[in-house]
Amino acid sequence: MEIEIKKSIKPIDYEKSINILEERVLKLSEKRAKELIWILEHPPIYTAGTSFNGVEILDKSIKIIKTNRGGKITYHGPGQLIFYFVIDLNKRKRDIRNFVTILEKTIIETLKDFQIDSFRDKNNIGIWVNHEKKIKKIAAIGLRVRKWIAYHGFAINVENNLDPYKKIIPCGISDKMVTNLKTINKQNYSGLRDRLLKNFINNLKI
Repeated sequence: MEIEIKKSIKPIDYEKSINILEERVLKLSEKRAKELIWILEHPPIYTAGTSFNGVEILDKSIKIIKTNRGGKITYHGPGQLIFYFVIDLNKRKRDIRNFVTILEKTIIETLKDFQIDSFRDKNNIGIWVNHEKKIKKIAAIGLRVRKWIAYHGFAINVENNLDPYKKIIPCGISDKMVTNLKTINKQNYSGLRDRLLKNFINNLKI
């Protein structure tokens, strides 16, 4: 299994990154490129998936970028780890639910490595924690599949500003809050990228 791995240090423009993913999907479908894992951050931006509803915008002054990923509205910004991928399910199980399970398992295992217990919710996609006796979202997942090539990815809140979430209903879920890892446990998360990579690649083999 040959996968190109990219790690960007400086924040990457959201639309630029999505164009790169789309181009990689095309090339991979034509067997002109490798699969891709790309870890990065974005400058502050709100994005809306295919099931987005306008009532989820609480502050009408914000700019929204509409995307072709699944899911609803979310926020990206500095301090949030973005884990993008372009993975060919033709080489594995042609099973989207199984692939989502791999993503969920990767995040949960990785956070466990940092002594943080998290879990999936069958009713709300993403990964959650129980913090201060409240269920809060720690990671969002957005997925698109074309010709059995899965792309887009997930975002983990590490030490990002949480105030921008007050201007939207994150992921369309109004009765639960959003948090980040630093709020839960003020430890060093510098190894998070490499641990995610290791767990994801291991889980892809299942």
